Amino acid sequence: MPTIAPGSKVLVTGATGFVGAWVARNLLEKGYSVRAAVRSASKVKYLTEYFKSYGDRFETVIVGDMSKDDAFDEAVKGVDGIEHIASPVHLNADDPQELIGPAVSGTVGILNSALRNNPTLKRVVVTSSGAAVLELLPEPKVFSELDWNHQAVRLVEEQGRSAANMTKYRASKVLAETAAWEFAKAHKGEISWDITVVIPPYVFGPVIHEVASREALNTSSAHLLDLLLTPSTSPNAMSTEALTTTGSSWIDVRDLAEAHTRALERAEAGGERIIVCVEPFVWQDWIDAAQSLSPPVALPPHYQLAVGVPGGGKNAVYKIRFDTSKAARILGIKYRSKEEPVRALLEDVVSKGW
Repeated sequence: MPTIAPGSKVLVTGATGFVGAWVARNLLEKGYSVRAAVRSASKVKYLTEYFKSYGDRFETVIVGDMSKDDAFDEAVKGVDGIEHIASPVHLNADDPQELIGPAVSGTVGILNSALRNNPTLKRVVVTSSGAAVLELLPEPKVFSELDWNHQAVRLVEEQGRSAANMTKYRASKVLAETAAWEFAKAHKGEISWDITVVIPPYVFGPVIHEVASREALNTSSAHLLDLLLTPSTSPNAMSTEALTTTGSSWIDVRDLAEAHTRALERAEAGGERIIVCVEPFVWQDWIDAAQSLSPPVALPPHYQLAVGVPGGGKNAVYKIRFDTSKAARILGIKYRSKEEPVRALLEDVVSKGW
């Protein structure tokens, strides 16, 4: 399988977002050149300023409407690898196609552009999600790369606009990833490159992309801050039961960025789905992590750390776990502790004036 080494040029889509910005930074720090795909000229200034220390190893390209089949035709030319991260991530879609359409067309579109315009491309890394893997089941289960969330797709087909917002999001991730694998199979004899899919769960950590206000944060960061900075007496606070029984799995955004780089570099990653995550959690675990910080983060006086049910997650029964043995074998990531993304995000509140 082809691999990519420092000095190569990599196209990063979604570079103006939470994960994409960190992937671009990780690649630059390791000696790669990065071409960042952005949707409009207004997005260029911040990225150019943020990455100016890397000189001509960082460039931007405007792709406009990513749902158009030729949107990435110019962007893919001359790059050795592609990190495809751009995809809609929000939980307020009415019509499921608001999420599914752009997710699928963006993925298929960039692969078509690569097929037409880059005969020397070596690898495409596609960001999927744990949402494409897990299903909500009555009994606990350990999910692996062999699993697919057919449940979400079926529910959206049956319920349409009435489906839960999270179900619509999960279905979009399933269908976008499925489209990538179907493309690879259909064009196997025409392409010299391969596809790797990186599958993260919840992603937390410091924010380096452009964010005008706390209200404009990406979904996962906003969710965690709402949890940590909501006093336990607030009507928006989670119930005691929810804090100690509900949750998911997680990864620090910096570790996820490292996983993306290694997915380009490791030959054995080619053609693989790879789940990257640290461990499961219940939401109380994050409150406990914030409360345990030493020294604590000096928050503005209008903020108060939630307390919840201290230690309430210690005996939690996790209904959903992920088998991460493939990531350990192929990528070998050493993951950060909960305290690190919590501290970084709270420090962002202070430094960015949120």
